Amino acid sequence: MAIEGKDDETREPRIRLGMVGGGAGAFIGAVHRMAARLDDQFELVAGALSSTPEKAIASGRDLGLDPARTYGSYKEMAIREARLKNGIEAVSIVTPNHVHYDAAKEFLRRGIHVICDKPLTSNLADAKKLRKAAEESDALFILTHNYTGYPMVRQAREMVQNGDLGKIRIVQVEYPQDWLTEAVEQTGAKQAVWRTDPAQSGAGGSTGDIGTHAYNLASFITGLTLESLAADLDTFVEGRRLDDNAHVLLRFEGGAKGMLWCSQVAPGHENGLKIRVYGTKGGIEWVQADPNYLWFTPFGESKRLLTRAGAGAGPAAARVSRIPSGHPEGYLEAFATIYTEAARAINAKKKGVALDKTVVYPTVDDGVKGVAFVEACVASSKKNGAWVKV
Repeated sequence: MAIEGKDDETREPRIRLGMVGGGAGAFIGAVHRMAARLDDQFELVAGALSSTPEKAIASGRDLGLDPARTYGSYKEMAIREARLKNGIEAVSIVTPNHVHYDAAKEFLRRGIHVICDKPLTSNLADAKKLRKAAEESDALFILTHNYTGYPMVRQAREMVQNGDLGKIRIVQVEYPQDWLTEAVEQTGAKQAVWRTDPAQSGAGGSTGDIGTHAYNLASFITGLTLESLAADLDTFVEGRRLDDNAHVLLRFEGGAKGMLWCSQVAPGHENGLKIRVYGTKGGIEWVQADPNYLWFTPFGESKRLLTRAGAGAGPAAARVSRIPSGHPEGYLEAFATIYTEAARAINAKKKGVALDKTVVYPTVDDGVKGVAFVEACVASSKKNGAWVKV
């Protein structure tokens, strides 16, 4: 997916990017770096890649960063890069959740655009403070709910907006995994350790890690606003401190109802994100494991298969597709779409021009809603599944 109207001679200069976190042993940092480079809109030039200076320096060396721009802390990086003539223009924050607020605040206050991993923060109070910091800054804030970058997710959203499904009645979304079926965190596995630690992850386990993705996807496609929920959270693995399974009933403004299931103890599911949306005129179904296809069933008619860059797909899907039909695009491409939308927004801001209305990315407001969702789930479950306002 190239920036429209650009060629090799007239394309925008690469945006100078820094990274907080994402050093040795970090899964999501590598994903962000690949996503940032895929459409050739960013260049990683600086980093505070680990919580210890020694590891940060080693990780910077492994990535080929200039040692002078490999920092021992994100605050040091924010201060110095803001003073450099060719300092970073944007920063990716890919740390555990509890670091997001403090790190993002340091860059926002210095006018450096922030691209932050989800969930927004580890608690709602910090999420609201971060939203205020973003509103007071001249910098942009982009949240990497990467599943919103898939072409057929954009297609589904466009169909809802066009009224192809009629008035939305039912939303069903699920996100099951199996990687925490056993107490992996007790083996010292880095990803499991911090994701099951309330001090680093926040109040939600599976709800915060993958439930926020499912909730965001449902909101993104349908445009509905969640009014209240009733949640039943479980911690099935003995000794685990956060939920590893959640069943959540949803009530949306306007009368639509929904169900959300997220689990990290569901054997046989690697990454089973799926959504179904039903309205008065038809229904759609999308499965992340087979992302180039969207099933659409107009009421009373035969089921139709819509394909990315193929028959039936509209302009929303086409503008974020990179390769011809029949060639699959997947997770990294969807992640890259968020980065390229961010690049479009950053370049428009640099030029002082209005951003094209087709550019879509998750914002700090989406992040606040995600953290509010998690805390509402926890509160509801503590009240034996009582309905809680969000």
